[in-house]
Amino acid sequence: MNQPGLLIAIEGIDGAGKTTQVRLLKDSLERVGAAPVVSKEPTDGPWGRRIKASAVEGRMSLEEELEAFVRDRTEHVAGLIGPALAEGRIVILDRYFPSTVAYQGARGADPDEIRRRMESLFPIPDLILILDLEPEAGLHRVAHLRGDQPNSFENLETLSRARALFNQLGGTGVHRIDATQPIAALHARILEALSGLLSERGASGRELALKLRAAIPAPA
Repeated sequence: MNQPGLLIAIEGIDGAGKTTQVRLLKDSLERVGAAPVVSKEPTDGPWGRRIKASAVEGRMSLEEELEAFVRDRTEHVAGLIGPALAEGRIVILDRYFPSTVAYQGARGADPDEIRRRMESLFPIPDLILILDLEPEAGLHRVAHLRGDQPNSFENLETLSRARALFNQLGGTGVHRIDATQPIAALHARILEALSGLLSERGASGRELALKLRAAIPAPA
């Protein structure tokens, strides 16, 4: 565990609702007195901008892409994630290295080797929340609900492979959640998962867990 802080990664294919759930989780934590740090990957740093540009202008080679993600994440951990965890903050990430395992694994890299490398280089999340959604539904949301044009990461074949790899991720702290649920129900499942983890982290964690459980929306 990243004590005294807590690292949460919200994951899933494009269109699964990650950004919405990151915002809702941040709001819920702030309402119960926590001060979470929220960020995303790729970042807005130089390597993150290069990755985002490649999604529109043409993808880098697999080797270049993996190296770009490592460099972007190295800067992210050094500049934000690491210091926030050291301060005892809850860090919520909209994508982290499980996305590298899934998306670069979908492109042909060895997902087990990627995960080993990432876990040797970077903080391991205390909680990984995988929002699971059929790729067809994800593409529909990207095009019709977000109003975006799908980029080179967002096609049926890539998303199908990435989803399969997300669903193969296992280990302590990994929770797979049905992303077809209504937004409030999905948020409730996330609060339940986080409350369970916090309840294991001493008196202050148990106090925060009780407050979060009290904030869980009632079923519609």
